[in-house]
Amino acid sequence: MIEANKKYMKERIYILGGYQSDFAQNWRRNELDLLDVFENTIAKGLSSVDLEPKDIEVAHVGNFTAELFCNQGHLGGFFVSSHPDFFGLPSSRHEAACASGSIATLAACAEIESGRYELAAVLGIEQMRNVPGEQAAQYIGGPAMRSGFECKDVQYPWPHMFSELTNEYDKRYGINEDHLSKISEINFGNAKKNPNSQTRAWTFESDTFTRLDHANPVIEGRTRKMDCSQVTDGAAIIFLASEKKAREYAKARSMDINSIPYIKGWGHQTGSITYQEKIDFSQNKDYIFPHVKKVIDDAFTRAEMQGVSNIDGIETHDCFTSTEYMAIDHFGITKPGESWKAIESGEIEMSGRIPINASGGLIGLGHPVGATGVRMLLDCYKQCTNTAGNYQIENAKNLSTLNIGGSATTVVSFVVGTT
Repeated sequence: MIEANKKYMKERIYILGGYQSDFAQNWRRNELDLLDVFENTIAKGLSSVDLEPKDIEVAHVGNFTAELFCNQGHLGGFFVSSHPDFFGLPSSRHEAACASGSIATLAACAEIESGRYELAAVLGIEQMRNVPGEQAAQYIGGPAMRSGFECKDVQYPWPHMFSELTNEYDKRYGINEDHLSKISEINFGNAKKNPNSQTRAWTFESDTFTRLDHANPVIEGRTRKMDCSQVTDGAAIIFLASEKKAREYAKARSMDINSIPYIKGWGHQTGSITYQEKIDFSQNKDYIFPHVKKVIDDAFTRAEMQGVSNIDGIETHDCFTSTEYMAIDHFGITKPGESWKAIESGEIEMSGRIPINASGGLIGLGHPVGATGVRMLLDCYKQCTNTAGNYQIENAKNLSTLNIGGSATTVVSFVVGTT
């Protein structure tokens, strides 16, 4: 099986590094617009990896809803506007809801593997705090599901949708919602150690991470306030290189190329646009989302790994606690329906066997939709290069991501590591 999939990884794609904006920043309050942050992210990203604009051969942008929040499309052109040396740079924008950044990354990887280019910039960006919360909920609701068909009379579409996932787990296996609260508590705790996290300065009461209405109110169905990821302004950039270019880069800086992380494997699957179609498809199957399981398995196979036992941590899509609960068993940390065991045992905590979302994840760090997939890969790079600071996983060499768009419609997983 590994041999059959090797053709999809023709060569190593190295991550030279990158930059993430401060996810606690509100751009509108700071009189910043999308282009301001775009330019700043590129400039600081280039500086962080000791590259010049003229070094970049191709650029890809991940973004979901700039047209709605900012009345702005055509974001590939923002690269050219960011610096005179980018004029003529081939660039494009990619949209796949919350997986937009990962899809942009896959496109960049494919171009490098094909030999078209050897050094690519991938930037994910989203501004979401420039409108009232209820308006933001609608902007990120309908477009990522079957608009006008799902959640027609629901105030907060995505909290409702992932409440349905909680219900499905309860129906099939039974669920204790205290385990969802524990996921939230872990991720907010990890975010405290991340200098870029949106919630690093937040304070919590002793009963915040309970299922008590006064302390943790219901948003929709079984989804409570602390189960939700954040509405965030944020951007992240990474720089990808072919093996030839990475060797040149390392040699010029007296670096050991073996110290530079690379993308070892990837998986990409797309499910039906509606949530219910996916649930109907999985009836009488082992996993609630079989295509999510396949994405993860494909990434491990292409990385020539047996599975989760070969990695040191996971950056997963916790748009809601139920999504991370799903990821735990789909990664194979537990058997299907037994994610609670990994939560109770402490396996997914920083001191555990397989830390999940050391960064704080979408719940603690923040979730600027189009930037999330890129940010996940940047955090994998940091972990593998021992540069994650206070949220460093000890001796981390290999990490995996899981990035989900919509109700697990577009799903992407990467394995990142060093030799």
